Amino acid sequence: MTDKAARVHGSGDDTGDEVDRLLEAWHRERPDLDVRPMQVLSRVTRLARHLDQRRRGAFSTHDLEHWEFDVLAALRRAGQPYQLSPGQLLRETLVTSGTMTNRVDRLVHREYVVRENHPEDRRGVLVRLTAPGKQAIDETLSDLVAAEEEMLSDLEPSERETLAGLLRRLILPYEA
Repeated sequence: MTDKAARVHGSGDDTGDEVDRLLEAWHRERPDLDVRPMQVLSRVTRLARHLDQRRRGAFSTHDLEHWEFDVLAALRRAGQPYQLSPGQLLRETLVTSGTMTNRVDRLVHREYVVRENHPEDRRGVLVRLTAPGKQAIDETLSDLVAAEEEMLSDLEPSERETLAGLLRRLILPYEA
């Protein structure tokens, strides 16, 4: 690795990754442009792709789509009796009402959830996780956590905490 490349990505070692190579090329081609933001965000993008692959693997092992996982996970996180109103599910999963109706219909068909009358609102319904739905989300979550643990295995616990804190600080303005 050249001294110029080391300056671009802030490292003096020769264990560069693909982002280091990209930054070196951009520095060569566009020396007028400070490409240092890419050293963080290009890695976040690449890591997100790897995470997405791992998640899809965990989901497909249990015959779930990512959206099914999202809905089942929202219900499971709600705690006993594992039910939410459609409006609560919308807020948890950030989809439109029509999309949620379709998703709940499909999960009802798979017998992972049931619709029940809301006990306090005659016009309302609640979506409740069934035993097969709870089993599916619990098994999938276990595999997902194992895959994510493997992805983080090269980091010390203190490094994980530092990274989590930095990423939280970076994402907060966009989630307000």
